[in-house]
Amino acid sequence: MKRLIDTLQNIWKIDDLRVRILNTLGFLLIYRLGSFIVLPGVDPEILGDVNGQASGLANLINIFAGGAFSRASIFALGIMPYISASIVMQLMGIAVPAIQKMQREGESGRRRLNQWTRMLTIAITAVQAPSYITSQIPAQAVVGGDTSFWWITTTLLLITGTVFVMWLGEKITDKGIGNGISMIIMIGIIAQLPSSFIFEIEQRTNAGGFVMLLIELVFLLLVTIATVALVQGTRRIPVNFAKKVVGNKQYGGVRQYIPLKVNAAGVMPIIFAQALMFLPMTFVGLSGSDAATGFASAFADITGFWYNFTFFLLIIAFTYFYTAITVNPNQMAEDLKRNGGFIPGVKPGKKTSEFLDNVLSRITLPGSVFLGLVAILPAFAMIAGVSTGFAYFFGGTSLLIMVGVILDTLQQIESHLLMRHYDGLMKSGKIKGRSSSAFGMAG
Repeated sequence: MKRLIDTLQNIWKIDDLRVRILNTLGFLLIYRLGSFIVLPGVDPEILGDVNGQASGLANLINIFAGGAFSRASIFALGIMPYISASIVMQLMGIAVPAIQKMQREGESGRRRLNQWTRMLTIAITAVQAPSYITSQIPAQAVVGGDTSFWWITTTLLLITGTVFVMWLGEKITDKGIGNGISMIIMIGIIAQLPSSFIFEIEQRTNAGGFVMLLIELVFLLLVTIATVALVQGTRRIPVNFAKKVVGNKQYGGVRQYIPLKVNAAGVMPIIFAQALMFLPMTFVGLSGSDAATGFASAFADITGFWYNFTFFLLIIAFTYFYTAITVNPNQMAEDLKRNGGFIPGVKPGKKTSEFLDNVLSRITLPGSVFLGLVAILPAFAMIAGVSTGFAYFFGGTSLLIMVGVILDTLQQIESHLLMRHYDGLMKSGKIKGRSSSAFGMAG
């Protein structure tokens, strides 16, 4: 306890870190307050009665939005349109030469890519907003009727809300601690945890299943431990450096290691796959045909076979894709060669690149499969009788995002402490979080 108090005091002593943490809390508070502001012209009581039994994919989207989705808030669409836009831009970066050129232009190219992503976010929100109004806001909940004027103003408000949330995320990244986009998603998920847990306790208590509740908590703890192990697991590649004698000092000649993460892509595959799984609802809202409804219903049932099978395959595919664009074996091999380093038994240059690529491919496969299994665990929890809201924390997107973001944020705080010669957050060792943002998105 004393060490915890000392750590908190050290954090508070660092002016820059203190200001960043307060800025982050302030921006997150603004986001949470905005999620309770209902769209003008919508009766929240009628809306609550109609959407109170929301389930399936709509319930999952609501968790990502921190409850704003079911409340018809001005932040109802949340940050997901920005995530979708980022996915599109990264996919286009593989096939479109102009975007590839911008990616190689450094800071100026990054600013232009961010601007394009923002514009694409507005376009995606403009498509999703009418679909949201059609599928989630019943006509009886609209005071004065859903006139054309109300449709236009509500669509504009939803677009503005998403742009404002995107701006908050960028401000958290620039002025706060951690990655803003991931922090906004995480705070929305955490906001749903207390009510879901209380509901699960009431449900088990009324049914006389207190022992089952204890079993659920133990299983949740085990899944959380496994998720942390997945996020932090690494394969260390030994590297030797040639000895150099400069004057009376000797440099190099020691063995170091390249830590290749088992899950180098972090939680991005989950976010990418989940964003694509949200598309059927948008498609149904715009189409309204029986065929479209039948197609989407198979993917709106999160306990169904086709939803989980597709979700599992998408996660594996995106894990390989995102690992390929974030880890460059050729660049690593070139850096080793330039600094006089070599992997024992492997020739420098091309052979080193091929060796690293092979190792990365071998460890990515089990990592992606385990990531996919953790992602579909909530479906099995629901089948086992766990309430829908609480089941989302048994693995799945919610748990992976929380673990990934918390570890990344703690790692950044520890970096600030160590940089100023304070002890880290851990008594021994260091937090092996990702050095980059949890979602790989800059503000």
